[in-house]
Amino acid sequence: MSLFFAIFVSYLIGAVPTAYIFGKLYKKIDIRKHGSGNVGATNVFRVLGKWPGIIVLVLDIIKGIIPVWLIADVFSVTLPLERIVLAVSAVCGHNWTIFLGFKGGKGIATSLGALIGLTIVIESIRFVLLLTVFTWLLCFLLSGFVSLSSIFASILLPGFMIITDQDFELVLLGIVFCAFVVIRHKSNIKRLLSGREPKVSLPFFKKNN
Repeated sequence: MSLFFAIFVSYLIGAVPTAYIFGKLYKKIDIRKHGSGNVGATNVFRVLGKWPGIIVLVLDIIKGIIPVWLIADVFSVTLPLERIVLAVSAVCGHNWTIFLGFKGGKGIATSLGALIGLTIVIESIRFVLLLTVFTWLLCFLLSGFVSLSSIFASILLPGFMIITDQDFELVLLGIVFCAFVVIRHKSNIKRLLSGREPKVSLPFFKKNN
């Protein structure tokens, strides 16, 4: 029962639609009707600006940290596999939030938060986290595409788990997170292939024609 309640609470924490809430409070808009329509930090950056985007990004990361670190301890479900289940629950909450008709964000920030939370109690995956973040940053700096960077890093995540000799449940977590990211980025993949995916507007990136 403790695990069940912990899963439920973790899902609800992940399901808090921070981008939607911030859009309503900051500009009184429905973020789903602007930009890409996605309920995530990247769309907040595009629609509301840098600082709102940073705030939503941090909050979405925290949504992943709290379940695997604090909620697990509160409900005394502290086995590695139990924490992993809570991590997946939080990301599911973000991706398919009950508060917005089971339509949510793409889970990158919350997945990152879940990995950060796991590194607090599982030291062996700290290097995996560093490799994943480095991969994302390198791809982003070379391409300017947030979506491509997220997809590329997520695809390599299970491999990073394997080459650092992580336990099977952590490798499985990497596979699940990878599947989530690819599924949630189907529309981005189509735009990338057709050359219609927008880049982030930074000085050293050429704008798409």
